[in-house]
Amino acid sequence: MPKACEIKRGDVVAIQGSPCMLEELKVSTPSARGASSMYHLRFRNLVTKAKIDHSVKGEEPYPPIDFEKRAVQYLFHERDEYTFMDAEDFNQFVMLEEDVAEQIPYLVEEMEGLSALLSDGKVLAIELPPAVTLKIAECDPSARGASATARTKNAVLQTGLHLQVPDYIERDELVRVDTRTGRFMSRA
Repeated sequence: MPKACEIKRGDVVAIQGSPCMLEELKVSTPSARGASSMYHLRFRNLVTKAKIDHSVKGEEPYPPIDFEKRAVQYLFHERDEYTFMDAEDFNQFVMLEEDVAEQIPYLVEEMEGLSALLSDGKVLAIELPPAVTLKIAECDPSARGASATARTKNAVLQTGLHLQVPDYIERDELVRVDTRTGRFMSRA
C-alpha cells in the first residue's frame, strides 16, 4: 500500500472503496522538534466527481485500486458529448461534458497523447499530457518600446482558454501550455 508521502499528483487510490485521483498535494513541516510533516491531499472521486480533502501524516497508508490506463485519441464533440477512440482496438466511446469539463480547454479535434483510466471495463476519467500545443486565436497588440521587466498580455487560444503570454507572442503562433496550471510554457 502506498503511503501519503509516496503518492504523487495523478495517482489513483481507493478511498472508502471508490477510485480517487490525487489532484493537489501540499506538505507542511512544523517547526517544533519531533513533530511530523503533515500532507494536505485533495482527491477527486472518479465515480461521483466529488472532491475529498485529507490532512494526514506521511505514514498514512492508502489502498491501491485496480485500474487500467489506455492511450486514447480525442475525435470530436457534438452538443454536450465528447467522442474518444481507443488507440489499441479503435473502439469509440463518448464522455459527457460534465465528465471532461476540466479537460475541455485543452482538447483539440484529432488530439493524441491522452489516456483513459478504466476500472471494470468502464472509463472513469480522461488524463491529459503534462503539456499541450495550442494556437493563439486572439491576443492584445504588443506594447511599443523596450522594458527592463518582462511584460505579459492577454491571449485567447483556439479552444477559448484565456491566459497570459509574453509580449512578443503574436496571433496564429503555436504555444505550449501546462495542463496542470493552465500557464504559458514556451513557443512551440
